[in-house]
Amino acid sequence: MADKRYAVVSCHVEQPLDDATWARFAAFQSARPGGFRIAALVRPPHDGEDSTIWLERAREAAARGPLGHHTHWTSPSHARPTGGDPSRRVREEASWLRREGLEPRFFCGGGWYMDESVAAALADLGYVDCTATAFRPTYLAEGAPRIGLDAPAWLRLGERRLLELPSTHSLGMAARAAASALPAHVHVYFHDTDLLDSRRRVALRAGLALLGRRRTPLDLDQLAADLAGAAPERDFAPISQTRS
Repeated sequence: MADKRYAVVSCHVEQPLDDATWARFAAFQSARPGGFRIAALVRPPHDGEDSTIWLERAREAAARGPLGHHTHWTSPSHARPTGGDPSRRVREEASWLRREGLEPRFFCGGGWYMDESVAAALADLGYVDCTATAFRPTYLAEGAPRIGLDAPAWLRLGERRLLELPSTHSLGMAARAAASALPAHVHVYFHDTDLLDSRRRVALRAGLALLGRRRTPLDLDQLAADLAGAAPERDFAPISQTRS
């Protein structure tokens, strides 16, 4: 796997209860642009949201590709935590998902938030994490808790380990890079709401089609399985403090 040049694609499904957004995402995931099985990293419902419809749609997404858990800590429209214990919400959401018969394998923190307690919770849950980024999101304050990583690795947290599959390219970055230089390991992410804009939808479809010709299309399940015994190990703490 170290010499393999691959690409994977995931979507942060943040509006699963909005009919128009869901219809666009369901069609796009079903189409498998570029030959990619797109992973659905779905935000669980908050208080007041319809959990019945949410569960129906999450099960549909899981039938089409890998399923993941995407936490918005504060509210549906406010991703990063503003207080309390962020790891507690992750554990509570994961417990609810499993009681409902869903077994997401992957996780991505809303607003790219990560700290050691959340990482420990993910390791305990057996998740594979996709919260690390190969770039620093420009909207984050200097020193905001996150992970910076440009290639997959096992992160050591004391006696725990967490497999990290970092996100390397946004929709726009992928579109620009697909026709030029690409790293060996590519993980493109986008948001379900991107698909509401026809120009972004066309650009993403074209970018993935080109990417699928330049890299071996994998999905997150395949990548995690391939890397389980092959990814290098790194300590969590220094990575979480990166400001680059």
